[in-house]
Formats: sequence, C-alpha cells, structure tokens
Amino acid sequence: MSYQVMETIDLLRSGKLQGIKRLDLAAGLTEFPIEIFDLADSLEILNLSDNRLRSLPADLGRLHRLKIIFLSNNDFEEVPEVLADCPNLSMVGFKSNKIRVLGENVLPLGVRWLILTDNQLAKLPNSIGRLQKLQKLMLAGNQLRSLPDEMAACQNLELIRLAANRLEFLPNWLFTLPRLSWLAYAGNPCCIANLSPTLPSIAWGDLTLSDTLGEGASGVISKGVWQSPAQPPTDVAIKIFKGAMTSDGTPADEMNACLAAGGHPHLVGALGTIVDCPDNRSGLILSLIPSDYRNLGNPPSLDSCTRDTYAAGTSFTVTAILQIAIGISSAVAHLHAQGIMHGDLYAHNILVNATDRHTLLGDFGAASSYDLTDSIAMALERLEVRAFGCLLEDLLECCQVTDTEAENLILDSHSQRLRQRLDNLRQSCLQPIPAVRPLFSKIDRILAEITNED
Repeated sequence: MSYQVMETIDLLRSGKLQGIKRLDLAAGLTEFPIEIFDLADSLEILNLSDNRLRSLPADLGRLHRLKIIFLSNNDFEEVPEVLADCPNLSMVGFKSNKIRVLGENVLPLGVRWLILTDNQLAKLPNSIGRLQKLQKLMLAGNQLRSLPDEMAACQNLELIRLAANRLEFLPNWLFTLPRLSWLAYAGNPCCIANLSPTLPSIAWGDLTLSDTLGEGASGVISKGVWQSPAQPPTDVAIKIFKGAMTSDGTPADEMNACLAAGGHPHLVGALGTIVDCPDNRSGLILSLIPSDYRNLGNPPSLDSCTRDTYAAGTSFTVTAILQIAIGISSAVAHLHAQGIMHGDLYAHNILVNATDRHTLLGDFGAASSYDLTDSIAMALERLEVRAFGCLLEDLLECCQVTDTEAENLILDSHSQRLRQRLDNLRQSCLQPIPAVRPLFSKIDRILAEITNED
C-alpha cells in the first residue's frame, strides 16, 4: 500500500475530508469503508476501482448527492441492486469485474453512461429500455448473444460498444435510433470478416525505438526507425498493443481494420505489422506524423458524456472548417467504400496541421467491417454520417470570423453564406430519421459544390 493511499484512508477516518466532492481510493479493499457515509452531504464522484470489492452496503442510498461511481477492476459477480437507491447517479462503471448478472430494475432511471466492459454478461434485462436518458453504453468483451427489443425505447442512445461478444445479428431497431452515432461491433459472429490486409510483415529486429509519442487504451506509440537490408533508414511510429480488452474492442480487430483501410491522404497510414514482438504482443508500423500536427479536439468529459471538448478560446474560421470537413468526409467515404465503419469519428481522433488545415483521421480501435451487399450497409454508413454531423456542429460552434473578414463587408457576407451552407449540411447529417441522411458520397459532392462557390 502506497503512502498516498494510506494517507487518504487516514484522512477519511479522521474526518478531515469533509466537504470533498470526489474520493479516489484504491487500497485492496474487501469491504466498503463506512466512513464514506460521513461525506454524504458533498460527495458526487466515488472511485473505488482497483480493489477487491464484491458488494456494496444496503444503505448506499445515503450518498444522496452521488452522481458518478467507478468500480472497475473489482470482484463483483452481479450489479448491486442498491444502485437503484441512488437517484442522482448518472454514470456507473463496472469495467473488468466478473459480472454475470445485471438484474431487472437495478439501475436508477437517470443513468446516462453505463460501463460494463470486460465482464461475463450473457444477457441484458428488459428493464434497460426504461433508461430513457442513456447516452453511452459500453458492453465490449462480454458474452451477449442478443439485445432486448425493449432497448428500442432508449431514444437518447448515442454511443454503444458491442465488440467481442457473441451477437448473431444486429437488431433492426438499432438503425432507427434517432441519435445513435458511434457503434462498434467487431469480433461478433455478425461482423463479416471481409478485411484483407496485404501490408508486409516487419521483423522486430529491424526496428529501433526511441521516444514515446503517446499512450491510449489499446497500446503505446513510440517514435522509431525502420531499417533492413532492403529498407533504408526510415522514421516511423511504432504501436505496440497491450493485448487486453479495451472499451472499444480487441487490439486484433483494431490492427486488422487499420491495415485493411489502405492508403488515403487523410488517413494515418499503416506500413506493416511487426513479427516477433516481445512478450508475444502485436504491433503496427505507422507513418510518422510531422510534429506540427495537433489533435483537433479533446475527448468527451464526464459532463459532456458523448461529445468532444475543446480548449478554452478554440476557434476556427469558416474556411478552415470547410477544409477540415472536405478531408474527413473524403477519408470516411474511402473507408465505407471498402466496407469499414470507423466507429469513433471524433475530433480527438483527428490530427490537423495549423498551416494549411490538412487533416488525418486515426485510431481504428472501434472499427467494424461489413458486407457492402448487406441490407444494413447504408444504415451503418448513415450512423457514421450523424457522427460527422456532430463534428460539424462542434466546429461551427467554435466558428469565428477573422479580423480581416470582419473589416471587409463583402468577405464577411461571403463567410456568412458559406457558414450557412455548412450549417445546412450539418442539419441534413443530424436528421432524426436515419434513412433520410445523405451518404458520404453525396456529402463529398455537396462540399465540392460549396468549394466551387467559395
């Protein structure tokens, strides 16, 4: 037990944490510390992940201000019924437990974000359809064979992760949900494995790793050099997968989708797979992105739930938004032409060059494949169209006319017309009836028309 953890426990027991809104406590706990109830009048976020808990106290509802509870990496075998006694709970996290049972009516109706990734669930309760405020549902890495039809009532559902389950089909009602935008279902029997990666295998001994560039849920990306007798020294990015289930799915499915995506000027390019990785892990060689590229946005926050966040003061000119939209629409159209749904079309997965607003879409962790002749092919694409509409909406909310444009009434008037055209496209992509949304081929044509008018 670390000094910091011991200090936190001592402070909790001494009553010196009165008034705090968030408590994080990982100390190998086997029982819920009753001293937590002394924080009932202030505590809003409780994180008891990375312990050995199997149950929660029957009077958990005493934490009447509790909004978020994290219980990942514990020993729960079922979702405790006492959660229903916490009326203000909006986020519940049980990632990587041993949960086999999610009973009827055990969750409060106000839940917006439910995380049950990496458990042993074989079915969901019909009462999940009562969660009218549910926006984000994380179910990857379970044993689900079907979804209850009652879930069709979850009309606010925007993101659902179903990868690495045992689903034989995707229900038709899924494609009628008016707000669903981000779907991942790779690693199920219903996911057609039509991906045919053809990139070379690269020996671990031909690689030299240096600085770490970043780390995500699925792996670590480092800067490196690829050199062999047949390959001159080439600067590359090297991604080594952690080999564990992520919130989106498995590293193997991510790797296959990234390789099968092929080359495109607005995709982060894969150069090959790595053989003989240490510890039997998997790895990818990616094109090294120039250092002047930055993430377009930041991931969703606990409050925003499904929508990306942007640093204070972030702004884009309308012409920059048009450039970004053209690049990303082209990249996603390319993916869907090959039967690949990205599944995580977000600003935080887009890199942008500040000089000319060139964009690169990356992170295939939530990607799924489908048969282009399947009856649901266009329905899947139109889910992603809504994600594109959300991206446009976010960028337009950050839109700001430049000083030069503001000084010139003609340019300013032109910018306003351009913004209106982009806003019209946004509305089309966000249509609540999925079947009337445009496909990406049409979005490309609309953006080309806007550019020609520019």
